[in-house]
Amino acid sequence: MKKKWLAFGIVLVALALIIVIILTQEKKEEPATGFAAHRIIAHGMGGIAGHAYSNSFDAFIANYEQGTRIFETDLLLSSDGQLVARHEWTANMSKLLGQLDVLPEDRQGAVLGHQELMDTPILELFSPLDFAKILDLMVYYPDAYIVTDTKETDPALVKQQFELISAAASRRDPALLDRIVPQIYSQSMLEEIRKVYPFPHVIYTLYQSQDTDEQVIAFAQTSGVDITMPVSRATTTFVQKLKQTGARIYVHKLNNEQEIKKLYELGVDGFYTDFVSEEDFGHLPGLRDSR
Repeated sequence: MKKKWLAFGIVLVALALIIVIILTQEKKEEPATGFAAHRIIAHGMGGIAGHAYSNSFDAFIANYEQGTRIFETDLLLSSDGQLVARHEWTANMSKLLGQLDVLPEDRQGAVLGHQELMDTPILELFSPLDFAKILDLMVYYPDAYIVTDTKETDPALVKQQFELISAAASRRDPALLDRIVPQIYSQSMLEEIRKVYPFPHVIYTLYQSQDTDEQVIAFAQTSGVDITMPVSRATTTFVQKLKQTGARIYVHKLNNEQEIKKLYELGVDGFYTDFVSEEDFGHLPGLRDSR
């Protein structure tokens, strides 16, 4: 009888140990999928031939072929009210894009018309983009995501821009809207864009924001948005507190691979960059990916 009770006791202890091991064992996270699976965001469609800010068709293709799947693009309204991929309407930008010899002097710092922009090559070789052609790329490359940089903060202009985005994508394929990731410049802008469409991913960019760290953390907690910030603001404390809200954390823009590695190991999830591809990121030496 004593032997039976002893055997029963051993079984109970063994079961208890198994339960403790199961409960205390660290859960392995499933690999991220979709938008969250990628670490690199190609700034201005990514660099090409050593040039940044082109927002060109050719830059998209070149960076896609290097494994990058998320593309930030500047979207401005042309003089005739269409969305085009352009960083700013200045003579300096026309110079950076190699357009001084092809644009009349009085048009080099002007807001261009849609067809005027589309007919003006970038750096003599590369093709400009409007939003319709960006949608063409999204259809042809169904794993690509677009992050918008629409610049405007005036509610009426925000509404106009995102209604154009929503209408154009809906005409092509409403599912495209779920691969468009708006950047917002203030907390109030989130409500404005969600009146147009409930985008599943939104990034709050802090470069124009006057919010304190505490205000940003509280907003991330309640809204579910992700956060991008200048490198100078990515302190250990701020990043870790934001991570606790469940937000993904990005920094912009960064082209130094060692700095990218350092910040990634600090907890930053992704990086806006001109010249580092997703393929480059995966080959960073000594990179520890515990996430």
